[in-house]
Amino acid sequence: MDFTFSEDQLLFQESVRDFLINEVTPATIRAAWQTESGRSDALWQQFVEMGLTGITVPEAFGGLGMNELDFVLLAQEAGYVALAEPLVHSALVAVPVIANCGNAEFAAQWLPKIAAGEAKAVVGLEINGLVEDAHIADVLILEKDGAVYALESNAVELRHNESIDLGRKLFAVEFNTDAALKLADGQQARDLIEFALNRGALAAAAQALGVSQRMIDLSVQYTSDRKQFGVAIGSFQAVKHHMANIAYKLEYAKTPVYRAAYALANGLKTASHNVSHAKVVACEVADFAAKNSIQVHGAMGYTWEVDLHIFMKRAWALNNNYGTAGFHKQRVAEFVFSDNAQLGAGNTFAA
Repeated sequence: MDFTFSEDQLLFQESVRDFLINEVTPATIRAAWQTESGRSDALWQQFVEMGLTGITVPEAFGGLGMNELDFVLLAQEAGYVALAEPLVHSALVAVPVIANCGNAEFAAQWLPKIAAGEAKAVVGLEINGLVEDAHIADVLILEKDGAVYALESNAVELRHNESIDLGRKLFAVEFNTDAALKLADGQQARDLIEFALNRGALAAAAQALGVSQRMIDLSVQYTSDRKQFGVAIGSFQAVKHHMANIAYKLEYAKTPVYRAAYALANGLKTASHNVSHAKVVACEVADFAAKNSIQVHGAMGYTWEVDLHIFMKRAWALNNNYGTAGFHKQRVAEFVFSDNAQLGAGNTFAA
């Protein structure tokens, strides 16, 4: 069996990584905090020109027709730069939900606009409480009282809520269900909500991998430059161990995330617990990376001037996005302790 990504997937990741590192810097992130929307129309247009806004939109609607496995590496790179724009949410959550909501007319109305960069869509689930990027959305897909509704931006009322991560824009959304398009209710709604939850949790997990790697890189750079007793503190054994302990946990976390992306892309029945496994391990390593990175930075790690705080705050935010650790551990436990659980390497690799 070949478990590696294809050459095309890796080349796409490399090109997106190079673009994001050049365009989304700590300086541009800080500048965006000072704007009203916190978002860059110019950057979004560049995403459009690169085809990223239509990457998971079906070809019939003007997109590239790729899937979660194709995008997971790009989500990881978005995490590495703490991207504020809702590219990952659009590709991994909003587009698949619209494409699979069961309303062909609604999909035909919005998917071509999303692929062309003419519209943005966001999905708001009750598990998150608040809706990220509701202020720039042209269409919102919202869960309420066990049903799923779609509304255009002029049909909702927004109330801004502060986030520990200044790159996130969170809103409480109020709307009248009588004025909304009901996409699903009953069992259909429960299935659609789980569909969205799984993809949102995968998006958070993939970004957590990237955030973790960025904190390692920032810490290695800092400890190489910072000197005590005439030598770089990165040469001290204790500092090396702090970084090594993050690095090996990060490597072990990647496989469950990629496995979850594969499970979702191929509609495997194990997808929900694969996603929960990925979310738990990826966010645990991101939290650990934040802790150890602050440790090696010393008191500087807490200051506004040091870029580390951008990424550690993103890690903390991702931890509770689309389900807490307790929620996802419970989903994994329900599978592991079920009577018909198929465990072990033989069952894992047979799929």
